[in-house]
Amino acid sequence: MSAAPAYTGHVDPQGDPVTRELTGITVTKLSVGPMDNNAYLLVERDSGEAVLIDAANDVESIVAMIGAVPERRVTAVVTTHSHWDHREALAAVAERTGARLLAGAADVADIPETIDVPLGHGDTVAFGGQQLEVIALRGHTPGSVALLYRDPHGPAHLFTGDSLFPGGPGKTNSPADFASLMDDLEQRVFDALPDDTLVYPGHGDDTTVGRERPSLAEWRARGW
Repeated sequence: MSAAPAYTGHVDPQGDPVTRELTGITVTKLSVGPMDNNAYLLVERDSGEAVLIDAANDVESIVAMIGAVPERRVTAVVTTHSHWDHREALAAVAERTGARLLAGAADVADIPETIDVPLGHGDTVAFGGQQLEVIALRGHTPGSVALLYRDPHGPAHLFTGDSLFPGGPGKTNSPADFASLMDDLEQRVFDALPDDTLVYPGHGDDTTVGRERPSLAEWRARGW
């Protein structure tokens, strides 16, 4: 049997998932759909309780990722923002898993599925004995949220949806929205988190806070 591929932060579009092994949890990343959306499965080792971040597309691939270990139980699905490509499989995944649905409060009205728990800045999402901190990053959509896992044994892990990518913030539709997103990114991410914080975006490869920090002034100046 060949060894599982090392986690590098890259997954092939519509390819096999890859898993990062941490002390308390595992993080599995999968690319789904025609827009190369990332879906992330976070599983607490002790209980098998899990959180899925963005049921984006391809129900069968997501369900296969969840079911690869029979003890896994997805109890929550968090949608980072209301855009259709990040929630296309949400209804079907919810039906298959029975999980609670969570999303930023300001985006709830734009999500067809019933959201059980509207999220605000500073809220937490529990799974087993672990938790994710909710960071509101307003601008890409009004209710966009990032989710922060503070690993007691290593760097923090930040799941940013479409609010932060390698090379800049996510798309915004007005100068006011861009300023709002940049303000939140600077105050709530770059001023609050150390350089070794790992960043898991909604599309494409991972990055770190330190890798992106030197470009903040450039992003401000270019306006996107």
